[in-house]
Amino acid sequence: MIRGKDIIVVGIQPWDISIGSNCKNIAEEYARHNRVLYVNSPLDRFTRFVDRKNEKIKKRIRISKGKEKGLIQISDNLWNLYPSSIIESINWIKSARIFDWLNIHNTRLFAEDIRKAADELGFKDVILFNDSSMFLGRYLKKLLQPTISIYYMRDYLIKNPYWRRHGVRIEPFTLINADLVVNNSTLYAEYGSQHNIHSYMVGQGCDTSLFNDDKNTIRVPDDLLKIPKPILGYVGFLSGRRLDIKLLEYIADNKPEWNIVLVGPEDDAFKVSRLHDLKNVFFLGSRDSSELPSYIKGFDIAMNPQLINDATIGNYPRKIDEYLALGKPTLGSATKAMEYFKDYTYLGVSHQDYVDLAELALKEDSEELRQKRRAFGTSHSWENNVAEINKYIELVCIEKGIKL
Repeated sequence: MIRGKDIIVVGIQPWDISIGSNCKNIAEEYARHNRVLYVNSPLDRFTRFVDRKNEKIKKRIRISKGKEKGLIQISDNLWNLYPSSIIESINWIKSARIFDWLNIHNTRLFAEDIRKAADELGFKDVILFNDSSMFLGRYLKKLLQPTISIYYMRDYLIKNPYWRRHGVRIEPFTLINADLVVNNSTLYAEYGSQHNIHSYMVGQGCDTSLFNDDKNTIRVPDDLLKIPKPILGYVGFLSGRRLDIKLLEYIADNKPEWNIVLVGPEDDAFKVSRLHDLKNVFFLGSRDSSELPSYIKGFDIAMNPQLINDATIGNYPRKIDEYLALGKPTLGSATKAMEYFKDYTYLGVSHQDYVDLAELALKEDSEELRQKRRAFGTSHSWENNVAEINKYIELVCIEKGIKL
């Protein structure tokens, strides 16, 4: 157990992000027993100009001008830092030499902001936890001199066009420099191990308390009760880049007696899809995250019909833990990341696989299977996830002779 330490968390998602964030959840869990400084990415010059009317950017501009304090206390042991420095926007630069020179310049400014905040808080012998910030993170270990540095991978960022331009070249250096690399996917752990022998799969957490229905207190919503069973359901953002629209059409066409329920906002690909013309497909729209357990409870089968591509193959799908925590038969695509769930889910490759596996899931569902799923899903709490990270921190400290 890591207790009584000073931890600096940096990453690519700010504290005021409007969607869920693994890094924020991990920071909050660490703050239960340690002091944590969560550092937002610095504001870059291009964003400052383009988004200057955005209220969040206005706040950062005020901080950069010294009109507002950038260090904010979130809770007893947790602080959030808005860096005051404005860094250069450099990702468009093609020259590796120029990019690297400016990246060092940006990182020095960033590190100085972090150092000032850490000094103000009296942080000593810090643990540096870097959530996928491969560019600024490349030099932070050298500039901040932490006791131990950890690089956290939860997405295959170098497959994203923005990060690919320089990330394919730079991330390996960031991985090599880290004392420890932790990953929420087997695929990422294997990639990380190509550059750092201390690269480990640690899984992921979720707020399992929301999906615990041991006392049968979760109520199925009225709009879902009106839809005849069996119901195959999905909750989350409906993205044509990540989800297989043709697969959903195939299931609906071939099993008209089944009803497909989709809960979440749609992107343009879903909005214009033929799914809207099918009588056994129901779009229920966006729902608050607190309502999602109620909808999942009403599903006979919970689905994650992912396309298998660079965006999904290694991505840890948090919703699988949520489905399993409620004991639901869960049907997903056979991605590398889903191997982690293979003993508790039904994994298909072809469109017909999905139909065959759904039939099997409906046929063999039992209270015994539901209990096994619940036990597995609810074990993936943030507390357990951080405990797994701590296990490898302690391992690396022993091997490298690091004294925390």
